[in-house]
Amino acid sequence: MDDKDTPRVGAAVRRRRRTLGLTLAAVAARSGLSVPFLSQIENERARPSARSLDRVAEALETTTSRLRAAADSARAVDVVRGEEGDGVRRVVRGRHQLSALEFTGEQDLGREFQHRNDELMYVVEGAAEVEAEGQAYRLERGDTLFLSGGVRHRWRATRPGTRLLLVAVAEHIDATYDSRR
Repeated sequence: MDDKDTPRVGAAVRRRRRTLGLTLAAVAARSGLSVPFLSQIENERARPSARSLDRVAEALETTTSRLRAAADSARAVDVVRGEEGDGVRRVVRGRHQLSALEFTGEQDLGREFQHRNDELMYVVEGAAEVEAEGQAYRLERGDTLFLSGGVRHRWRATRPGTRLLLVAVAEHIDATYDSRR
């Protein structure tokens, strides 16, 4: 593998290390690599060999493929073009801290949701009805509804051609608030 093919995984390594609450010294002890080398990887001043990346991934309780995927999505500048038609489309691709979906048409998923992280619903066109915390909320074009993580809810579009943007903190991110901290 030449230098051009070696992955730039620094941001993904740092994010994973911090998610686990580990110091560079702890990752160094787990991986057998030096703190300065790990720091260089995180700051994109060094690219790890395949073997070193395996050791880092193992120390971070993940896989090299997940680190590479996280690195790809962390560095991506991505344009998602609008599409015509009914259905669901991802507005943000990849694994990011932000998840965004656009629902178009008369959507009624017929089930209740409960996500561990915060969520925002924005009605681009049409109207929707949301049931949350025992109350019904009618949303019209331009309205926004915020739901804290853990709130059970269900929603449905109430007009043909409704477009609803749903933005949330991604499920793989632990962003819930613990008042005991």
